Amino acid sequence: MSAVIEGASADAELRAAAERDAGFLRRLARQPLTVGSAAVLFLVVLAVVFAPLLSPSGPMEQDLLNIYALPSADHLLGTDQLGRDILSRMLHGGRVTLLGVVQATTVCTLIGMTLGLLAGTLQGGVEVLVMRVCDVLLAVPGLVLLLVVLAIFGQNETAAMITLGIIMSPTLIRVVYSATVAVREEPYVAGARVAGLNSRQIIMRHILPAVAGPALTQISLVAALACLVEAAIGFLGLGVVPPNPSWGNMVTDAQQAIVLAPWMLVPSGGIIAVVALSLTLIGNGIRDAYAGRASGSVSAYSWRALTPVVEREDRRPAPAEVKGVELETDRPAPVLSVKRLSLDLPRGRSHVRIVDGVSFDVGPGEALGIVGESGCGKSMTISGVLRVVPMGARVVAESIGFRGVELTTLGESEMNAVRGTGIAFISQEPISSLNPAFTVGHQLQEAVRLHRGTGRAESKAVAHDLMSRVRLPEAEVVGRKYPHELSGGMAQRIAIARALAGEPDLLVADEPTTALDVSVQAEILDLLRDLREQSGMALILVTHDWGVVAEACDRAMVMYAGEVVETAPVRDLVSNPHHPYTQALLRSSSVGAEPRQLLPVISGSVPAPGSWPTGCRFAARCGLVQDRCLTAPVPLVPTTGGVSARCVLVPSTLEAVR
Repeated sequence: MSAVIEGASADAELRAAAERDAGFLRRLARQPLTVGSAAVLFLVVLAVVFAPLLSPSGPMEQDLLNIYALPSADHLLGTDQLGRDILSRMLHGGRVTLLGVVQATTVCTLIGMTLGLLAGTLQGGVEVLVMRVCDVLLAVPGLVLLLVVLAIFGQNETAAMITLGIIMSPTLIRVVYSATVAVREEPYVAGARVAGLNSRQIIMRHILPAVAGPALTQISLVAALACLVEAAIGFLGLGVVPPNPSWGNMVTDAQQAIVLAPWMLVPSGGIIAVVALSLTLIGNGIRDAYAGRASGSVSAYSWRALTPVVEREDRRPAPAEVKGVELETDRPAPVLSVKRLSLDLPRGRSHVRIVDGVSFDVGPGEALGIVGESGCGKSMTISGVLRVVPMGARVVAESIGFRGVELTTLGESEMNAVRGTGIAFISQEPISSLNPAFTVGHQLQEAVRLHRGTGRAESKAVAHDLMSRVRLPEAEVVGRKYPHELSGGMAQRIAIARALAGEPDLLVADEPTTALDVSVQAEILDLLRDLREQSGMALILVTHDWGVVAEACDRAMVMYAGEVVETAPVRDLVSNPHHPYTQALLRSSSVGAEPRQLLPVISGSVPAPGSWPTGCRFAARCGLVQDRCLTAPVPLVPTTGGVSARCVLVPSTLEAVR
């Protein structure tokens, strides 16, 4: 019995998984009530459109010998008080009513989708203005405004329905805005931004498909409400002038004859109820179908690819803050040169500093590792360089130079030309950085077309070549898969292939091996090393794993509490670290440790932004702390061999103590 139960449970899970993996239209088609409602609505619309061909008689044609007639072979739905055929009047009257529904729904959709997407993707004044306009429109009594419009325009139903669309648009704006805000925080949107897509492309290709579900649901409800409002206008005698038919004034005729011919109310009121109910059920079906979409999990950390506030800092560093790497005159011109980069995040009505005065260079073909504990500002430093930062963030830098171009002076459209083609990015969660609504092949071809300007056929060939370069077998098969169908290693290779689509000069990889097992980690590191050798591109590798740094990097930069505490060639840093924090990190690393050896743990934790001490930020956890470490900020001091360290004991005293 238990085996039967387990088998049934497994079958149920498989059916649920198949349901999630099915396309939206297939999931919609599996809902009988939705399909039936759509079929009924389609037949009604079809009959109304072809009313002149399907009507048994004209809508004004009278048969005075058959007034208030019940349904018969001559009059399928009976006749009214003047002997006019109810079916004919219903078909022709539906043209007026459904045209009003289309007018109101179209206006509401255009306003709601446009302003909702703009408010959800743009920061600052646009977002505030749109939401305040919504508040004002929601405060205005809709019925009173409709009556005023009808009084001004003299029973002009077109004006009334356009006004109705405007009145109903704030609800749709709020729905689209809320859905857009949720989607814009997804890592795959940030991934699209750093891949070089501009705002319009991101909205149309990534955000709009994701918000279509709730938007279509709301639009169907708007259409149902518009049908009821148009009928109410006709019922009150404020719509089309009789004897021209509409579904609303047909209900008025039935109400006046309710005692003599109660049957008249059934077809005239029934068609309104059927259309409104069908639209509502279709909306519910769309909601359920989208709810069943197989999508990636929502990231706990929200990113937003917006235009950040970028400020240029003119203050030059003090002589003691000059990095050791700047003293090397034989180094070639750097691909990327960052000087005194700071990043502030909003906290209430003020800002808190997350990254503080970080400077570094990356030369052609060089690999720079950025190392430190979680919360030290490694990833946020890269986000500040790429200007893909959380909402309301402020980037302050003396200079961010890339291939001779000052990035701090570029606008968002110009920065898009750098992302993807000049600087490419690989996130630490490759699956969540890919859009779950499209196959990985489609997303890879999209990047190729964007950066190389190729056609569909050529972009497909280039995408296959890129997948081969990153050692993905059976590129044709892999390209047809969705992100959730890939393993971690395959998804990471797809992310690398997409980053290479623009043939970048610099590749930034944020924890590219964290979520992978040891064997796959080694393969990814080998792949990155081979790609560097083949293309000559530079690499920035953000990690907390010293084994990754030793395997893949030429130089390393150690960060603690938002600032650089040591920079050096990797070999020198591992063999002769200068800063106590670097020493503690290396001692606590498992690389080279003996089996069953207990690793020392750094006591305490990284101080939170906003509560950094005045002096050395590592002082509370350092065993070599002195009084002078606590009184004033410690500068980054250059030593020999391209080494710099932020410690009062550098360079000679620390060596004696150790």
